[in-house]
Amino acid sequence: MQLIKKIFVFSRIFLFLIPILIISIVLTKLPSNGVEISSIEFIGEATLPKGLIFENTEVGGLSGITYNSKNNLYYAISDDRGQKAATHLYTLKIDLSKGLLEKGGIIPVSVTTLLNEKGKKFTSGETDTEGIALTNKATVFISSEGNAEKLINPFIKEFSLSSGREIVTLPIPNKFLPDKTSQKGIRNNLAFESLTITPDNKHLFTATENALIQDGVAAKPNIGSPCRILQYNLLNNQSEKEFLYQTDPVAPFLNLIGKFASGLPDLLALDNQGHFLSLERSFTGLGFAISLFQVSLEEADDIHNIDSLLAVDSKNIKPVKKKLLLDLRKLDVLLDNIEGLTLGPKLPDGQQSLIIISDNNFNSLQRTQILAFKMKIENPLIKLLRRFIPNFNL
Repeated sequence: MQLIKKIFVFSRIFLFLIPILIISIVLTKLPSNGVEISSIEFIGEATLPKGLIFENTEVGGLSGITYNSKNNLYYAISDDRGQKAATHLYTLKIDLSKGLLEKGGIIPVSVTTLLNEKGKKFTSGETDTEGIALTNKATVFISSEGNAEKLINPFIKEFSLSSGREIVTLPIPNKFLPDKTSQKGIRNNLAFESLTITPDNKHLFTATENALIQDGVAAKPNIGSPCRILQYNLLNNQSEKEFLYQTDPVAPFLNLIGKFASGLPDLLALDNQGHFLSLERSFTGLGFAISLFQVSLEEADDIHNIDSLLAVDSKNIKPVKKKLLLDLRKLDVLLDNIEGLTLGPKLPDGQQSLIIISDNNFNSLQRTQILAFKMKIENPLIKLLRRFIPNFNL
């Protein structure tokens, strides 16, 4: 009898340990702290007045945005090339306290003029600032597309938020730099629009908006473009990896004027394991096509040793994985030239907010538009448990 009891007890312990063992195995296979967006919901739109003048600058050209959770403020970079004011960024308040974005919910707070390493303003035409990412040191990294036609190199620089002065310049790999032959490097106005830093502040990512000249064609109607994602190690400020990102082909719509543009204007790191949101923006002839994708670098090939994708069999290169999260054309909103995105604060219901912003090109027919979303972000383990336990909540 005692033997039977021991066997029974042992069996119960064994059955109890099996799920723990399975979960442990699953945990070893899953990336630590990896996240996935399970849902996204539009929660409002706001615009700034056209021609708004604030602290002697015309507010416009807002191409990138980043969020400071410590003071609930946003920093937005203007791509004014020094034609209206010296290179600068804005500090903004965006009110999401009610769990939505209402008209009038955007308030400019201040303007910070950016200064070079000598403490001087950048000269007109020297910069085309497009991307911005906040560090944990009261500084921001800012990317500039440069000007390939004038052989002005793109840059990624770190600036002090208090003084606006340049602190660090990251080295740009030679393959990205334009040259006199126009046979390699960035295409004009299709360079480093995006910029993001991982939550642990160890890595910075940027990407070309379209292919390098030696990598393939720029986006055309119904044809995507092979972009490069560039990864920097912020512990030594060196570039270390590159990945292939293929933009989706987009069809023009009633394109009577014959103008078409499409590309990758921003990335947003969701975790430290290579999971991102990406923003693809196209001008289709009649309005804009804007899409949000979930992106993973997990199985993508590192191509930093490949100087030209056209010189190799690129069919054997594994690009980053993409999954369409939202086609913004399905919203009941007239879309403008969306170029930047950032995570915002947690909303009153505990869900994560997302902010995207448009560049009005200082055009009277366009708007500085901000759209807000509510996202549900889950760890893969939690998602797995929901499959087996439908009412599981954490």
